[in-house]
Amino acid sequence: MTSRYKDILYDIEDGVARVTINRPQVLNAFTQDTLDEIEDAIDTAEADRRIGVLVLTGAGERAFCAGGDVNWEAKGGLNGVRYELGRRIVNCSKPVIARVNGYAIGGGNHLQYFCDITAAAEHAVFGQNGPRVGSPASGHIVSHAANIIGHKRAREMWLTCRRYSARQMLDWGLINAVVPYAELDAEVRRFADDMLALSPTCLQLIKASFRQQMEPILALDMNDFVRQLKPDYYETGEQAEGAAAFLEKRKPDFSRWR
Repeated sequence: MTSRYKDILYDIEDGVARVTINRPQVLNAFTQDTLDEIEDAIDTAEADRRIGVLVLTGAGERAFCAGGDVNWEAKGGLNGVRYELGRRIVNCSKPVIARVNGYAIGGGNHLQYFCDITAAAEHAVFGQNGPRVGSPASGHIVSHAANIIGHKRAREMWLTCRRYSARQMLDWGLINAVVPYAELDAEVRRFADDMLALSPTCLQLIKASFRQQMEPILALDMNDFVRQLKPDYYETGEQAEGAAAFLEKRKPDFSRWR
């Protein structure tokens, strides 16, 4: 296991690199440091010839990832955030499996749907959170959802911030498999072994083909959208209200910004 990381764990077993977000005390929510470490781990696995498949997961049984750490966001973490994980997963030549072991909310949800395959435990919960906490998610991290589940369902997911069960997301086509938690590792391993038995060059060509179809939306960056549509967003107080309401466990009042 690689110990150079602070927020994640990285280990290798039988051709599979496993990247674990190791912040269970905050439901594996991320900060910029977490994002940077995951990107570095993906790059490390990409360059390692021993590895044919990557697995991305969260520590513990409660959460895959609950998105951005709202304490970090409340301190201005989103202003200038560098979020390249979706692109990094798409650009990785090796298959990436999301092992969803609980909540996949906000950034955790769109992180899993950028992976090539998602296997989820039965108790997993999915959904977006940006508009609820004033987090201005936009660009490719939003629009790729429509590639997977269609525009109507993607818009429902993003515009209502509802929560969805693993079974419902399997029916929608957002994820690939749902199993009891006790069987999750075996299910992930089955997917990995299926792909490890195949031609790595052919898998690389297949991933590149899907990436080609996604090129128009991959150019759409969240920070670019915010600068173009609402350049003073972080100065208006709207984002601060969302973060404060979450931390104070109350409903946000966005009425003054309508």
